Amino acid sequence: MLRLPPPYTEFAAPQGDALACAVALAPAEGAGTLAWHAGGGMVECAVVLEPLEALATARLVLFAGMNALADALAAECPPEKPLLFDWPDALRFDGGLVGGGRLAWPEGCAGDQVPDWLVFAFTLRAAADPDAAPPPPALAEEGFEDFSPAALVEGFASHLMVALDEWATLGPPSQPARWRRRWPGTVLPDTAHLPATPTWFDPATGRLRVEMPA
Repeated sequence: MLRLPPPYTEFAAPQGDALACAVALAPAEGAGTLAWHAGGGMVECAVVLEPLEALATARLVLFAGMNALADALAAECPPEKPLLFDWPDALRFDGGLVGGGRLAWPEGCAGDQVPDWLVFAFTLRAAADPDAAPPPPALAEEGFEDFSPAALVEGFASHLMVALDEWATLGPPSQPARWRRRWPGTVLPDTAHLPATPTWFDPATGRLRVEMPA
């Protein structure tokens, strides 16, 4: 069991399906539902949120989730290696793609409508497949000693509460602004036009994309 503060409620998710698990639970269980799974070298977590804004603005919570994930990892990672974002939803550690975030909302919800719920989910490669040649970047191989999936999810949940408090106090643009601190680009792209599908997700495998070395 995780040590989670209110309003979180923990649920076990099937491997490779934390997002779908949280989406299925969202209508009945509501905000704070947290579904997660660790196994097969991967860590997955999904949290149900209940926004007050129309979908076009509420989608900026993607940046709040990514900030929370990076903050949780930063507490454990070697400080000499960079932890950076790719636009808008991928996470790189020391240059290697190690994870990413994505959003889901009720089917048919228009941009000017307030969705009944949103789900932010992340996937991280905690350990590389030993049979892969070459093995893809993974946290365990990149200096995260004694990596604990449970501790990471607990840290993420706490940092997400902080990010959502900033959202409520400073407004939704506060999260893209903070996200930019870990982005190596110079001009922030238009947040009104987020990609329809996650940039890091491989639809052929249903998992985190594996990049081949140059």
